[in-house]
Amino acid sequence: MATATNHHWTKEDMPNLTGKVVIVTGANSGLGYQVARAMAYKGATVVLACRDAAKGEQALQSLRKEHPNAKLELMTLDLADLTSIRSFAESFSQKYSTLDILCNNAGVMAIPYRQTAQGFEMQFGTNHLGHFALTGLLLPTILKTPGQPRIVTTSSILHRNGQINFADLASKNSYNRGAAYSQSKLANLLFAYELQRQLTANGSNSLSLAAHPGYAATNLQTTGSLMDGAAFKVRVSQFANSVFAQSAAMGALPTLYAATASGVKGGEYFGPAGFMELRGYPKAVKSNQSSYDLELAKKLWAVSEELTGVSFNLIPSPVK
Repeated sequence: MATATNHHWTKEDMPNLTGKVVIVTGANSGLGYQVARAMAYKGATVVLACRDAAKGEQALQSLRKEHPNAKLELMTLDLADLTSIRSFAESFSQKYSTLDILCNNAGVMAIPYRQTAQGFEMQFGTNHLGHFALTGLLLPTILKTPGQPRIVTTSSILHRNGQINFADLASKNSYNRGAAYSQSKLANLLFAYELQRQLTANGSNSLSLAAHPGYAATNLQTTGSLMDGAAFKVRVSQFANSVFAQSAAMGALPTLYAATASGVKGGEYFGPAGFMELRGYPKAVKSNQSSYDLELAKKLWAVSEELTGVSFNLIPSPVK
């Protein structure tokens, strides 16, 4: 049964997070910035995990200006490079002994064909494989954290169009930027739900949850057109954002709810409560049928372990 949510829940309803350690990927702009901002506002120690150090520093200074006493740290993380992910996880684990909230937020959307450092298609490689590897490498710290640590993975309403093309995950035979994005966002949900099943099987108190922002105005919508040099498409996206989209601060609320609200249950998915989940205050929502497919999730998990070289080792061995 889905958690009942208050349709007017805001960041003001978040509990005090003093003493909690939080990682937000892609915290330099958009949803990630707003999530980090709210976490800092509530007293958490927030690690801004950003690919671009200069943009990360700008975000850090902006947050410090707004919250002078905020506990913030900038750490470099490129989710399109497994070497960077391993380096980040190692550096974090050396400095911090606990991790209360991991927000797997960063992502790329509808970009021209690009590959990650290890040759994965960029959207699948960054949005899914990068966060899969990051979570696995940080899991030992999460599992020893007292209380009920949470892992929140950001998906999208566009996951509904997604299909996992195991025959061509790298999109080398054909590439459709929209289909590749939807595939990565379906993968996010398959991962989040399977992770919760494995945490439960392992007897862990940790929670794996998912969230989506609806239609929120961020840089995601214009990045692909900018990379194409398509100025008209950029202007169209900017116009649509200004007229139809909700703010990034509103779009961040489902993630913040999943990460901090009381009464949530592992494996739940949160999005906006408004028409077609495009905007509004957070509520528990349902994803598409494919996202709950157990066999699909297990297959994706096995392939993800193989591709990233990261093994979670969560399911306990049968008693002999």
